[in-house]
Amino acid sequence: MGSLSLQRRGFIASAVAGAFSLGWGIPGANPAQAADGGASEVGIWAVIHPDDTVVVRIARSEMGQGTFTGLAQLVADELDADWKFVRAEYISPHANLASKRAWGDMSTGGSRGIRGSVEYVRKGGAVARAMLISAAAQRWGVPVSECKAAMSVVTHTPTGRSLRYGELAADAAKLPVPTDTKVKDPSQWTIIGQPKKRLDTVDKLSGKQIFAIDVALPGMLCAAVAQCPVFGGKLVRFDAAKIEKMPGVRHVLTLDDQTVAVVADKFYFAKTALAALPIVWDEGPNAKVSSASIAELLKTGLDAKEAGLGQKFGDVEAGMAKAARTIEAVYSTPFLSHACLEPMNCTALYTKDDAGDRVEIWVASQSGDASLAAAGEAGGVKLSNVKVNKLHLGGGFGRRGQQDFTRQAVLIAKQIPGVPVKMIWTREEDMQHDFYRPITMAKMKAGLDADGNVTSLHARISGQSIRAYLQPSALVNGVDPAQFQGWAADEFGYMAIPNVLIDHAMRNTHVPVGFWRGVNTNQNAFYMECFIDELAHATGKDPVAFRRAMMSKNPKHLAVLNAVVEKADWGSKLPEGVFRGVAQNMGYGSYTAAVAEVSVSPKGVLKIHRIVASTDPGYVVNPDQVVAQVEGSFVYGLGAALYSENTIENGRIAEGNFDTYEVMRLAEFPKVETVIVPSGGFWGGVGEPTIAVAAPAVMNAIFAATGKRIRSLPLKDQDLKRA
Repeated sequence: MGSLSLQRRGFIASAVAGAFSLGWGIPGANPAQAADGGASEVGIWAVIHPDDTVVVRIARSEMGQGTFTGLAQLVADELDADWKFVRAEYISPHANLASKRAWGDMSTGGSRGIRGSVEYVRKGGAVARAMLISAAAQRWGVPVSECKAAMSVVTHTPTGRSLRYGELAADAAKLPVPTDTKVKDPSQWTIIGQPKKRLDTVDKLSGKQIFAIDVALPGMLCAAVAQCPVFGGKLVRFDAAKIEKMPGVRHVLTLDDQTVAVVADKFYFAKTALAALPIVWDEGPNAKVSSASIAELLKTGLDAKEAGLGQKFGDVEAGMAKAARTIEAVYSTPFLSHACLEPMNCTALYTKDDAGDRVEIWVASQSGDASLAAAGEAGGVKLSNVKVNKLHLGGGFGRRGQQDFTRQAVLIAKQIPGVPVKMIWTREEDMQHDFYRPITMAKMKAGLDADGNVTSLHARISGQSIRAYLQPSALVNGVDPAQFQGWAADEFGYMAIPNVLIDHAMRNTHVPVGFWRGVNTNQNAFYMECFIDELAHATGKDPVAFRRAMMSKNPKHLAVLNAVVEKADWGSKLPEGVFRGVAQNMGYGSYTAAVAEVSVSPKGVLKIHRIVASTDPGYVVNPDQVVAQVEGSFVYGLGAALYSENTIENGRIAEGNFDTYEVMRLAEFPKVETVIVPSGGFWGGVGEPTIAVAAPAVMNAIFAATGKRIRSLPLKDQDLKRA
């Protein structure tokens, strides 16, 4: 795809000559029919071409998780389309705005890309199918009941006459949108649940796919930015004269009191000149903060009297007092960068004309609507004068839901009207100015009876709150509900424990925090599942049997645990020196469990041989994509558990690139076997749930191998030698 074709993305131009749009209503929208396949129709989700090509429009973002294909499958199945004719393209945020948000929520996060869209996109496909059938019935002058659709063809059953979708689309687009169409029963699905090939794979493999960092426009300049290395610090001054005559340099700009930008002919010139620019920062009082001082802050929350309540049933205090034995342990996890392969970037064009100032951006975003709003605010223009060209993401993991990089690109472009400017963060800027996974500690305490059964459990989290930083209005009486992910009443797997208390002592720092793949389920599962393992070993019980006894009130949790231990052949003899660990969790509407098999050499060298993971997401759209997401979650989760951490030195992030912020490498990745056990009746997430069981399953296996309990991540900071 050439750079100019990027501008064709959007609502108007995608209804190309000879194609006819079939739309359906969405609650709150006002659909208008377009007899000629025009561009102003609201609620349009599919375009059918005369050659039977079906283009399904996608409102969510594709960042490698398969949403682009999965959503197309949902629509195509209800449409009874022939999959070989199906294609997909993005809905543009400016079209969504112009259509009064007919396409609904365009954000992609929290594993909601598919499960948050299921109801209305399936309804849309069913309505479009009904319109095609009606168009055929009218042409033949027969009752609708005598016609059926399959494989992009409508057939008149009594006579065998048939018409292709491409032949019917123009007539169908003129019909009223039915309001009483029902979606299929799962037993009728032909595309949903099938391992269809992804629609974005070929372009990615061939290099045809354009990511935001690849955008090239006529006359485009490139920009690099430098922000105060200490969060909360300010810009004092810089000496532009020192670099203005360097090769390719066009402009040296300030964006706010924290950011400097160099604009040049090429990005290499921009970043080279920026590195040579003398800048003086006022780092402020936060320059005294360190990882050690933050750790001391978090420790104060472990036994603090004040704490926000997450979950409580029974009487933990009384239960602890009656316990025959109590066990407690303190765990901790560090700040983590998203470390997207494609660093933050955005191309912006600010123009002035008789219609008013305008902004156009090319961006990889997890929230197209938020990008549009950020561009409008930064440019000081009406939202109707903002155009957003949304592109596939080279990694998101929650980072690209924030719009700081979008604002910066527009602020730069506004100072150079009429010239497109592509702003790219260096890897160091990207890693040292992230919205990090929060740092937390957890004090876990359990009371056991004389038979070793858990009668009381208290989990106290101390640490930073994402909501307090990004969305203070979302706090409930000063409590961040998201802090308890995986431990809420409908998620907690050990409801058979009679007395449970889970609370959070908020201890915020100056470091910005945000949503990192799996968010708080990762830390919480590590704390809970490792501690449960501690209790099992302390009482001399098998870790699986110990869990099962506490999961009698959680049949779906138990079913997934049973599936994974059966597949892993738990209890069978392993090769000499290989040991197993297990973990289970629920998050994002899905049940997950994992068994890890590891060995640790006498010199402390860890090898993860095999991981078996099970998941129950209710329904499965594409089993191949589920397997890929499970495997990908272990790559990300194990990298974090074994190597990754962001530390604070003199108020700033110490790690600046992959030499210091390590990730898992292909050569050390274990064999992963995925067991999908969809129980039906609900739609759970896929991209994030299984990441939560990665760390605890491996850490529990390491304990089995070494006799040493890992309570602080990452593993690289630990001594792995055998006990």
